[in-house]
Amino acid sequence: MRYWLFKSEPSTWSWDDQVAKGDAGEEWDGVRNYQARNFMREMAIGDKGFFYHSQSEKAVVGTVEVIAKAHPESKTDDPRWECVDIKAVQPVKTPVKLEQIKADERLSQMVLVNNSRLSVQPVTETEWRIICDLAGITG
Repeated sequence: MRYWLFKSEPSTWSWDDQVAKGDAGEEWDGVRNYQARNFMREMAIGDKGFFYHSQSEKAVVGTVEVIAKAHPESKTDDPRWECVDIKAVQPVKTPVKLEQIKADERLSQMVLVNNSRLSVQPVTETEWRIICDLAGITG
C-alpha cells in the first residue's frame, strides 16, 4: 500500500462534497499537471490518501481511499488526462495545518513542504503516521 495527498480548493470540491458521494466515491478529475497525473497512474486500489483543503484553510481534513485505478477522465475528450476514483474514509479529529507541517522537523522532506503547488503527491509511510497522530486518527 502507498500513501498520497489530494489537494482541493474547498470552494471547488470540499471534504463535505467527497463525504456526500459515499462508498461510490468520485473521480479525482480536473488535474492538469503531468507529474500529478503520473502519480495517479501509480496508484493501486486500496491506497490511502489525505484530503487537503488548499487556499484559505491549508489543512489536512480527512482521509480517503483509492477505489478505482487510473482511467480516462470522463469530463474531457483529451486523452492525456487520467484520474483515479476515491472515497472518503474518515474526517480528522484535528485539522493539520500547513504551518504545523512546515514547523515539524520530521516532515521537512515532505513534498507538501517543498512543492506545495502539486495537487496530487506522494506521502511516505512515516509522514502518514506522523500526520495521522497529529490529526488524532489511527489512519
